[in-house]
Amino acid sequence: MSKFKKKKKGVPAVNTSALPDIVFMLLFFFMVTTTMRETELKIDSPRLPSATEIKKLEHKSLVSTIYVGKAKDTKYGTGYNRIQLNDKIATADDVPAFILRAREDVAEKEIPYMTTSIKADRESNVGTLTDIRLKLRDVNALKLSLSTTKANE
Repeated sequence: MSKFKKKKKGVPAVNTSALPDIVFMLLFFFMVTTTMRETELKIDSPRLPSATEIKKLEHKSLVSTIYVGKAKDTKYGTGYNRIQLNDKIATADDVPAFILRAREDVAEKEIPYMTTSIKADRESNVGTLTDIRLKLRDVNALKLSLSTTKANE
């Protein structure tokens, strides 16, 4: 017979001393990688038209967005035909310069993949959209996307 009995040990406790470091590392990672909205809308949020056949845009870094709708402030005029390029209200004549500036920020080989997205309010005038399309054609920006919402079938 032995004088000493073996004590059964339980499962050791989980070491949580590194937990605060991991939490702060994750917090720092998300703070660095998150991007904020780059443009402030000067037009009312467009009520997009609905469509049954929609496709999601890929390569969002290669998309230039043009907003068309009613201006929030009356100093820009009234009606649903205001065009916003980046952070300013513009006219259709300013669209080619906007596209050329966007091309400067992109590598030469990615220019053919650039897409112009028009987010137009459903009350917007078709003439304004046609003027934008003609100006885009002048600078050979032929990939065009019209933003819509999915229709209820």
